[in-house]
Amino acid sequence: MVKLTRWLKHTFMPPWCWHLSFPKEALNAIENAVEHSESQHRGELRFAIENSLSPSWVWHGMSARVRAAQVFSNLQVWDTEENSGVLIYLQLADREVHILADRGINKCVEQSEWDRVAKAMQHAFSQGHFKEGSVQGIEEITRLLTTHFPANAHDINELPNRPVIVKK
Repeated sequence: MVKLTRWLKHTFMPPWCWHLSFPKEALNAIENAVEHSESQHRGELRFAIENSLSPSWVWHGMSARVRAAQVFSNLQVWDTEENSGVLIYLQLADREVHILADRGINKCVEQSEWDRVAKAMQHAFSQGHFKEGSVQGIEEITRLLTTHFPANAHDINELPNRPVIVKK
């Protein structure tokens, strides 16, 4: 029954639904937060929002976490000079947030820290605070990255700062 309920949710979620939670103002605030964050450390952030998964993927058991790993690869978050990419992935139909970091950062920051930030973001989102929860999550990630990957004079912006809306 859970599988069918999840499948129905993904199948019938309108493709424009993400816009209700993340209007242009929220996307701009996230982009500005990412830009400000990256000025303080050598990490590279990508913020990805996916409305829903393909119904066939859901039917075959794909989790939001597995999809986040695919998006990490598709957006080439792994392709930074210092292996310092971080993906913040929001899957709206399942109401899940996953934060994945490249191997250079994973050597220094435990997954439990990323999960703590993701849980706080999910809590804010459950209360309808999408822009605020996103910006607060980015600020918390900034604190973690500043500790382990402080900025230097030669840092360049390797990944786009604008949030991406992932299409199925």
